[in-house]
Amino acid sequence: MNHNPRYSNSTAWLERAEKTIPLGSQTFSKSKICYPEEVSPLYLSKGSGAKVWDIDGNQYIDFVNGLLSVSLGYCDPDVDNAVCNQIKNGVTFSLPHTLEVEVSELLVQHIPCAEMVRFGKNGSDATSAAIRLARAYTNKEHVAVCGYHGWQDWYIGSTTRSLGVPEAVKALTHSFQYNDLSSLQQIFDKQSLAAVIIEPMNLYYPNKDFLKGVQQLCQQNNTVLIFDETITGFRFSLGGAQQLFGVIPDLATFGKGMANGYPISAVVGKQEIMETMSDIFFSGTFAGETLSLAAAKATINKIVNHKVIEHIVDLGKQLEQGLKQIMESMSNPEWLSVTGHPSWLFVLIDDCKTYTSLQLKSLFLQEMQKRGFLINGGHNLSFSHQQQDIDQLLSAYQEVLPLLAKTIEDLDLDDKFNGKFIEPVFKVR
Repeated sequence: MNHNPRYSNSTAWLERAEKTIPLGSQTFSKSKICYPEEVSPLYLSKGSGAKVWDIDGNQYIDFVNGLLSVSLGYCDPDVDNAVCNQIKNGVTFSLPHTLEVEVSELLVQHIPCAEMVRFGKNGSDATSAAIRLARAYTNKEHVAVCGYHGWQDWYIGSTTRSLGVPEAVKALTHSFQYNDLSSLQQIFDKQSLAAVIIEPMNLYYPNKDFLKGVQQLCQQNNTVLIFDETITGFRFSLGGAQQLFGVIPDLATFGKGMANGYPISAVVGKQEIMETMSDIFFSGTFAGETLSLAAAKATINKIVNHKVIEHIVDLGKQLEQGLKQIMESMSNPEWLSVTGHPSWLFVLIDDCKTYTSLQLKSLFLQEMQKRGFLINGGHNLSFSHQQQDIDQLLSAYQEVLPLLAKTIEDLDLDDKFNGKFIEPVFKVR
């Protein structure tokens, strides 16, 4: 295969990186298995607002946004100024800093279930701490999971990426299906559960009374209900999906866009349960790192004062409407659909004829990136996106989606796709 000159630097840096970094990336979802080699940018050099530039100098409108962590946009001036001011006074200290208190108070103010707060650095920190907390509080061991909850043994052992997880650990975690209350009831019938942890919304809206039904099952069985709001928090609503849907969990975890790309996460919840934090061991040198806390404070205040979520949701609704119109013009092919919340909207591409969804998605990514869009199926909108970005994206879809349909009809994907097909990580949604 000849190297694509558009991505020659990415190709060279991948070859260099793989000598010292497995997959050439620290994160599965940023690696070559999610972006087809030879027809994708694999390394970025900078970002500003809603745009990023790869190391070959190509510019993209970014709809990935640091895997949903960039909620305001790259190099947001309010966040940058807060971080620059703090860095002059120190980053990590020998005792707690007052920013820990201030950001905790902001979370308690805006998140319905939050009465107390503990910080971590990423989503896996927070979910794992919440599970340990629930186990300590209930004196039970088994947990039920629905969605994606990080890389730690207690969760990842329930997926196809379970290599290296002890069988004894795997046996304590049980998966149930979203919007299927009976699948959770079946677990309760067999196990005494310490916790039920669930993404309150992912690809699909909750059915009527589903989340309430999960809550009632937990209450009936003295089980801690945990909402994993790593994505939904400060995106679907200021107080997360729990505020949007009116179902308040016992504990919740937050992260991603809470600090506009700076590494911070949080476990929040009822005081009675959270006080058990004093007895379990959840402690990290960098949990109180001040740059991320300063970024979180600035980000949350901007979300509150500048109607950030309203802006994102409005753009998402316009995108959804435009996508549905394009699909209607194509007679709504069975292999293509749009779903999700307006702030986190998905175009789903299914298997069709002789082609798998991954093969078709590989062609989709090639064509969208060629047109200047960094995207990976989901549309992770930020405050920096504007109407013109949505208009340009829809114009690209008007070309690319019919191209996919014609490829399926003519069975000529091999002639149109010039890279290496993407691979699955594992399916959780």
